Amino acid sequence: MDFRFDYDPGTIRYGECVADLAGELAALGADDALVVTGRTVGSTAAVMDLVRDGLGDRLAGVFAETTPEKRFETAVAGAERFRATGADAVVAVGGGSSLDLGKLIAALSARGSPEAAHDRFDETGSVAVPDGDLPPVVAVPTTLAGADLSMVAGVTSRRDGFVRGGAYDERLMPSALLYDPDLFRTTPHGVLCASAMNGFDKAVETAYAATATPITDATGLRALRLLSRGLPALGAGDRDDATMHDAVVGTVLAQYGCSRADGLTLSLIHAFGHGIARGYDVQQGGAHAIVAPHALRYLFDRVDGARELLADGLGVEATTPEATADGVVEAVVEIRDALGLPTRLREVDDMAESDLPDVAVDVHADGLMPYCPSGLDPTVEELEAVLREAW
Repeated sequence: MDFRFDYDPGTIRYGECVADLAGELAALGADDALVVTGRTVGSTAAVMDLVRDGLGDRLAGVFAETTPEKRFETAVAGAERFRATGADAVVAVGGGSSLDLGKLIAALSARGSPEAAHDRFDETGSVAVPDGDLPPVVAVPTTLAGADLSMVAGVTSRRDGFVRGGAYDERLMPSALLYDPDLFRTTPHGVLCASAMNGFDKAVETAYAATATPITDATGLRALRLLSRGLPALGAGDRDDATMHDAVVGTVLAQYGCSRADGLTLSLIHAFGHGIARGYDVQQGGAHAIVAPHALRYLFDRVDGARELLADGLGVEATTPEATADGVVEAVVEIRDALGLPTRLREVDDMAESDLPDVAVDVHADGLMPYCPSGLDPTVEELEAVLREAW
């Protein structure tokens, strides 16, 4: 098998590492950081005290204004705050919204007019990342969704109608990533479990992606083994050292090589998750929980889908290809149920069955669909059928 693996992640640390935030900034040649986070995390002393202590006199300020909607307007305000404080680095703390907006704040602060970038985004749905070096971003996640080890940043705008899009540039990859179990322990149980499903599905999709390589096979396989052990324990309420190691390190490995300059390893399940979560009142992890088993059954009916590799990682033993596929789906359902996540689309309060055709159109147009495995070319009608199975 010929392959090319072009990947340059930032420094990855696991353990009690937030205490050394200042040291990581120094290693990057940065002097002062703007902390970017959401209002909830920004008011959580158990998180912010550790971050402030870890930065010490390298703390330039705190911008605690991010929201799950990930508004471009917020990124513009953050870039203005970045410049006003004289910071030369961003420390993004929290879930996916803070991590994505932290990357965008760094990008917007490096260009002449954030408002001009906003105008272009409203027209095209794409963020133009300026040429040259960007201020370094240090990612300090508190959820397991996997927006951290990525060169992608999603954003929306409501300035003139609703626009959804983002940025995709290798310079958006954080320069350092600090995974501290003590910070994950502060995240509410339901939020952490939902995010874990999102991270888990990254490992699942890495196995069959059109861009998979032997390297991502290896990290994805190890991720599945750790997550298969750690996520049921997490769902049961355990947050001991062993559980946090398996859940957090497993999620890091699920992301490793997932976001590269030459493509992503996310496809069908994540496209469904986007189509559902972006339009309705459900976390993306909850959307994944509902649709993943049905999406996998559809996939296995049409292609091999790396079922043997998935079975190996999930501890499935079977003697036929059909039984292997069934066993993989059952293992995914068991992990979903252990995390206490929703099982049917009808559980989403603001979704109606009549919405499913429009959702299928959104899924079909999602930017991740081209990464589906070779031989899988879903039609809108087939995607709608999967959604109806999940209803």
